[in-house]
Amino acid sequence: MNFGKPPRGGRLVTEAQQTFSFSRRALFVGAAQGAIGAVLVGRMAWLTIAEHDKYAALAESNRARSTLIPPRRGWIIDRTGQPIAINRSDFRVDLIPDLLDDPKREIELLQNLLQLAPEDIERLQDNLPKAAGFQPVQVAEDLDYEHFAAVNLRLPDLPGVVPARGFSRSYPAGPAVAHLIGYVGSASAEDYKKDKNPLLITPGFKIGKQGLEKSFDHFLRGQPGAKPSEVTARGKLVRELPARAETPGNTLQLTIDAGLQDYIAERMGDQSGSAVVIDTQTGDILAMVSMPAYDPNSFSKGISHDEWNMLSANDHLPLVNKTLQGLYPAGSTVKPMNALALLEAGVSPDETVACSGALRVGNSFFHCWRHQGHGAISMHRAIEQSCDIYFYQMSRKVGTKVFADMLKRLGLGEKYPLPFGSQRYGTVPDPDWKLRKYHKEWTVSDTLNSSIGQGYTLVNPLQIAVAAARIASGKTLIPRVVHRHSDQPPQSMGVSAEHLAIIHSAMGDVVGPGGTANSARIQVPGVAMGGKTGSAQVRRISMADRAAGRAQALGTQGEWKLRDHGLFISFAPVETPRYAAGIILEHAGHGAAAAQIARDAYTYLFDKQRALDTLAKLQPSWGGDIDTRMAKEKADWAAQQAALAQPQGAPADEGDMGAQANAAQPPDSSVATAVAPPSEAPDNTQDTAAPANTAVPANEATPE
Repeated sequence: MNFGKPPRGGRLVTEAQQTFSFSRRALFVGAAQGAIGAVLVGRMAWLTIAEHDKYAALAESNRARSTLIPPRRGWIIDRTGQPIAINRSDFRVDLIPDLLDDPKREIELLQNLLQLAPEDIERLQDNLPKAAGFQPVQVAEDLDYEHFAAVNLRLPDLPGVVPARGFSRSYPAGPAVAHLIGYVGSASAEDYKKDKNPLLITPGFKIGKQGLEKSFDHFLRGQPGAKPSEVTARGKLVRELPARAETPGNTLQLTIDAGLQDYIAERMGDQSGSAVVIDTQTGDILAMVSMPAYDPNSFSKGISHDEWNMLSANDHLPLVNKTLQGLYPAGSTVKPMNALALLEAGVSPDETVACSGALRVGNSFFHCWRHQGHGAISMHRAIEQSCDIYFYQMSRKVGTKVFADMLKRLGLGEKYPLPFGSQRYGTVPDPDWKLRKYHKEWTVSDTLNSSIGQGYTLVNPLQIAVAAARIASGKTLIPRVVHRHSDQPPQSMGVSAEHLAIIHSAMGDVVGPGGTANSARIQVPGVAMGGKTGSAQVRRISMADRAAGRAQALGTQGEWKLRDHGLFISFAPVETPRYAAGIILEHAGHGAAAAQIARDAYTYLFDKQRALDTLAKLQPSWGGDIDTRMAKEKADWAAQQAALAQPQGAPADEGDMGAQANAAQPPDSSVATAVAPPSEAPDNTQDTAAPANTAVPANEATPE
């Protein structure tokens, strides 16, 4: 058989060759199939074994939902266990987005039932689309029982609406502890950005916003509980599962004496200022009061725009913690401190200086508050009578560094390890500081100014309280506000006990018959107080004012915001000091009013009923207790705003509304100079009422 010729260029393929070619292709295909199978098997094994928990959890999450239960916040209590910040039961209403049938209709019904404000409705409508499934959205909190019951009665018409009982923060003492404790509030977007904790966006949960509430937020916060539920693949509720209880936060115990804190806040009346009381054995802060203040309960509930505007517009700065953030010239409160520096430098307490009423340095005159002078005066009497010339002359003798070093040892210019967000620690000036700060040389005028606590010297109320406590105890006390049992006892300052006794004796006579605080003697038998008044100028007294005899009147009776600040440092009992205090009253004119508050604070510690009786007699003169005055202030503010909202030309209510209408003003930044020393004549007035005027912002020159 003739098969013909093979194709040109081709070749014959044998059967063996065909068999080999097929076997090789089959091998490649089989290997590829085997590899794919191995990959699939390996992946299945990985998903089944290694990532079982992950995908099981994802599957479970499609079946189960969990709502966080906010934990109860830990209490804050005083040194004796008396509550300062607690939780009280309240009523709230939330929405569950995935359970709502008709959101618009239900929101309208809730608006009518709960009398929700337009801004509440706007917030609700904004938050609902952002909520995830079963994540609750807050409708209202802190409801009264009447409104809470009204919602419960209409629940059949409100699917997805969840009435609940919870807890809200409460401060029984209100404004008395505002700057110390602070307040809580709902977490902001910025808070959540810093800490992606879902608890922060859980309705009813609040975090510390100011004060100790903020500093110890995580300590007080506790651990949330959970309320799980089973749902279908479409998210419909099948059943509720057993809940896990929350763990309440820890209790924070303070060194504060809640009764004393409240008493001093009330005793300050309508004054603007602050007071700090310290235990001289431990450094425990027993009271830390800044007035005027705000009501922390208002902030915790959600402060209204009107109340916020009222507080912001108040030029007495109720939102500022003056105990740590107010800065003032120290005035004559530094004189016992400088006298201690002189003793430690070897100056005899019996050495006298001639005080004629003025000291000439070059072409300038530095005056004593007593125009006619004190004559020959020693250290003891210079403290008792607050003689300026004595300290002018002694500062020239020993130099300013001797004084500055002692002020620093006593705690001025120091920032203390306290759990507060902001402390302004002022200035203890010396030549190096001035050169560094202003690039200028130190002058004789600077030395004289500093010797009586004027010029560049700036302190806060806590610092002068610490200085008083260190003088009283001779120990380097470190102030503390959180109660601890294991702290080491304070160390000695290394100051001569004999020198301290000399200072104690002189400060005791300041409150004696011839002293500058003679009206502040404690009336408790066997208890005497040692102290030192101070007046911090906020304006310059010219030579013309002095020549016309207006110097003292300008500091005590002139335009209110230009009057001197009144300061007082003290300790009691004077023989065996147990307590010390620093008090500053803004624009009080002199230190006598501050001394009388110190007197009554010590009286409270030694004879509580006598102190309460004194308070009851004084309160009517400044308009009642804090709550009464704040209620009146709110009513006056509301009336003023209503009058301002009237059409132009419409009649307004009678009364002076000008002061409240002004926006809050920055603090007076002028720093007094010692060319015009403080007016500090012995006070002979009787303590029948606190000054009627309220104070204005503190002198707050920029600190170093």
